[in-house]
Amino acid sequence: MTSGFFDSHTHLDEEVFGDELGDVIGRAHGAGVKWMVTIGAGATLDTSRRAVELAQREETVWATVGIHPHHADLVSDTAIEELTALAKRPKVVALGEMGLDFHYDFQPVELQRDAFARQIELARELDLPVVIHSRSAERECLDLLCAGGPPKRRGIFHCYTGDVATAEAILARDFWISIPGIVTFKKAAEMHALVEALPLERLLIETDAPYLAPHPHRGKRNEPALIVHTATKIAEIKNASLDEVAQVTACNAWQAYFFDRHHHGSPNVS
Repeated sequence: MTSGFFDSHTHLDEEVFGDELGDVIGRAHGAGVKWMVTIGAGATLDTSRRAVELAQREETVWATVGIHPHHADLVSDTAIEELTALAKRPKVVALGEMGLDFHYDFQPVELQRDAFARQIELARELDLPVVIHSRSAERECLDLLCAGGPPKRRGIFHCYTGDVATAEAILARDFWISIPGIVTFKKAAEMHALVEALPLERLLIETDAPYLAPHPHRGKRNEPALIVHTATKIAEIKNASLDEVAQVTACNAWQAYFFDRHHHGSPNVS
């Protein structure tokens, strides 16, 4: 039995869970998932509102609020005002997910950059960490985060699929990297090499549920209970025990969301 998993990035507000959400959370607890962060990132600010409401109801769930780069056109003075108010609600632990996506390019690049920059500035003002979406734009995200000085509380590059050199630059700037279920895929050699190269002490784990279900559930609806597959693969790559991966990545998630990078204590995750 492990000390407990921390799913650092999930989307429990998604309609696909519907009336099953209670069962999904129950299965997570049964699988040893003790902590979850549900991410505000939908096509409207309703996603962030629902994330906050869910965190109020569920003891083991926290929330983030933010505007995804796919919906960068939502960012306005009014939206920033509402994000500010939502971010001050109890159990909101970060802003995001925010960032850049040059893979799908659903929004013009300059619009994405502006939306990202405005949310970074809000994170500085509120002293909150950030959750970063950086698909095919990892280096660009890091550069924009560090222009004018990165947020004091730094944050997490979620679902990281970039190269090792950029990952090392991210870690050198005191950000964290979160590993998704992609690491379990048989042909994910680059992801395996990434995990092998990076120190476990700087990694988080996530499901990104309901997306990116790990092997052997690939192609099906993902949920937090399946994070055990991701942790097991990381343990295999790092030649570590499953309990060590669970405990270290949980401590890392607590540090990322709740403490400054140089906090001198460690949460009790046993």
